Formats: sequence, C-alpha cells, structure tokens
Amino acid sequence: MTKSEPPSERPDQQRNETYVDHVGDPAIGSDVSLEWLRDLYLPKTNSDRTFLDDGTVVYQAQRTYPPVRQLSPGKRERILVTGGAGFVGSHLVDRLMWMGHEVIVLDNFFTGSKRNVQHWIGHPHFELVSHDVVDPFMIEVSQIYHLACPASPPHYQYNPTKTVKTSVMGTINMLGLAKRTKARFLLTSTSEVYGDPEEHPQKETYWGHVNPIGPRACYDEGKRIAETLTYSYMRQNDVDVRVARIFNTFGPRMSPADGRVVSNFIMQAIRGEPLTIYGNGDQTRSFQYIHDLVDGLILLMNKPYTEPVNLGNTEEYTIKEFAESIRDKVDAKVPIKLLPAAMDDPKKRKPDITRAKRYLNWQPRFSVRQGLQETIDWFKLQAAEGAI
Repeated sequence: MTKSEPPSERPDQQRNETYVDHVGDPAIGSDVSLEWLRDLYLPKTNSDRTFLDDGTVVYQAQRTYPPVRQLSPGKRERILVTGGAGFVGSHLVDRLMWMGHEVIVLDNFFTGSKRNVQHWIGHPHFELVSHDVVDPFMIEVSQIYHLACPASPPHYQYNPTKTVKTSVMGTINMLGLAKRTKARFLLTSTSEVYGDPEEHPQKETYWGHVNPIGPRACYDEGKRIAETLTYSYMRQNDVDVRVARIFNTFGPRMSPADGRVVSNFIMQAIRGEPLTIYGNGDQTRSFQYIHDLVDGLILLMNKPYTEPVNLGNTEEYTIKEFAESIRDKVDAKVPIKLLPAAMDDPKKRKPDITRAKRYLNWQPRFSVRQGLQETIDWFKLQAAEGAI
C-alpha cells in the first residue's frame, strides 16, 4: 500500500486560495462566467416567483431564456445527455446550452427533477424526454454523455436489481446508439470501481478492491461492467469512447435526500439536528465542486484520449473535518453524532489526476471552501422557498 500524506487542513481553514469567477476552456468554447451560472441556481431576484399569503411559492411562466452563444449549424453538435435532469447532468446541460449546442435530455426522473432544467424548457435547442435508458431509444446525435444511473446509496440500494439493469442494459442501449449513429460516447463511471482501495491515491491502472456481493455491489460492479462494455464496443465495433471516473462531487442541485455526506450535513445543520457520521469520522474523502467536474467532462469528450481518466479533487479531508466545517458555516451549536460504520464503506478515497493534467490540461480550480459556501447558499434558498 502506498503511504499517503496526512489530510489537508479543514476546508474553512484553507489559505492562499484564489476566488474563481470564470470556468471552462476558451479553446473548446466552454468558458463562461461564474455569475452566469449562479444566475441559474442562485437568482438575485424573485422575479420568476410569486409568494402567496400562505407561504407557498408559485413559479410563473418564463418569458426569456438564459443568453447563450450562437453557433453556425455546421459547428453546432447535437448532444444526448442521459440523466440530464439530475445533479451532475443538469449542470452539464447548462454548459452545453451556453456553448450553443443542441441538447436532448433523457431522464426517467427517479433521482432527477424537471426543476433542474426548467429554465431551458421551450428553448429551440433543447428537448426533454421522459425515458428509461433500460429501454432502447432512437435518435440522431453526434455526442452521447451517458450519466443515467442512481449514484447515491439510498437510491441505488432501493432497487439493486434495477440499478444493475440500468448500468448494464442502459449502457448497452446507449453504446448501440453510438455505434449506429457514429456518435462519440462518454461514460460517467465512478471512483467506486476502486472499492475499498489498497492503493492510495488511486491511479487509473489500479484494478480495485471491491466486494462483489455486498450491499454496494449493485452500483460498484454495475459501473465496472459498464466500463467493460464500453471498451468491448470500442475494440469490436470501433465506437469512439471516453470514460470518466468521477470522485466525490458536491454543489447546488444536490438532492437533500440522496444520503451523501455533504447534503446530509447541510440539511441537518439547517434543521438544527445533530450531524450524523457513520463510523469514527476518520474516513477520508476528496471533494470536488460541480463546475470543476463539468469542465473535466467536456474536455474529456473533446480530447482524443480514450483511456479511463480520474476526475476529482486531490485535497483530502476526514469526514469529521468536513462535518465540523459545514456545522461552523451553518450553525455552530449543533452537535456531531457518531453512528455504527456502514458496511463496505471505503476508509480512504483520493484520486491521482496525473492523466487529467497531462492529457486534458485539467485540474480542480475551486477551493472546497468556495464551493461549500455556494452549496450552503443554495440549500438555504431552497429551504426558504419550501422546496426541500
């Protein structure tokens, strides 16, 4: 086992950090101001909302759409995003729309929400389709971002058989579509393919240490077979593929009920409840902000590199440190409560991002501190509106 460095200082104690006000890469047209993105999920005014006397909220019909770049038909891609109404997918859709592309979102709304993409509904370059990727789907596209799969433990353990079917049949269907249309295919895999790793940090060449019959296996092994399918289609059918292994990600539009530590801690702190940690809190994780991940996905899709690429933040924190940071930002009076450890919960998780730096010229730009503040602001806004 590789000896690891001690975890970083707490997120709220970071020093010499730079505030990020612009994201994306000008070379591929994905650069955009943070202010434009914030206007989509942290509006400055309530112009599109009507607060009634009883405290409920009515959303008015949107008259205009967010401004986007205009591309000539020859430069505009027709892009399919499965799971595009979810947390990660909706932010990816925002960026692709900003870039001027035509975007089709496929979602069964098990974990996604129409509200995440409601600001695009009716736009001439946007289409939202209610569909389960377990069933085949026919359309003409030039790129496919395949994100559809429940990714949080409460969701993927709710129906483990369906989770496996989504990973396997959904990936087969989307790879078949890519084969037929000659579209470039990007699979969003996960750091969970490394299981409870014996290598730290984890390189893409590490084969993993996964329990194939544990309660998390429906997701972990499902993603591993999805990667196998992806490279089988590349070798056998010459499908142009990309694979992103995504590490812990947080940001606005996270589901408050998804069971992940960031959303759990923020919601518990807002409600004045104890912050619950499973285990002793010494487990470490590396958390990246959503806009950094979207940058990485778009770069990977538009670069010629075909091997798996880790996308994650190399700043490592214990779960307890993260809980303390969120508590201090929301309500310093709430206690922290330790509960029995979850089965097969990895003790350490940290990416080696050498490939991403070398082949994509990508690395995280947002400090955890800046990302946490935006995420907390979003959760507070949702709570004030009664949306959560």
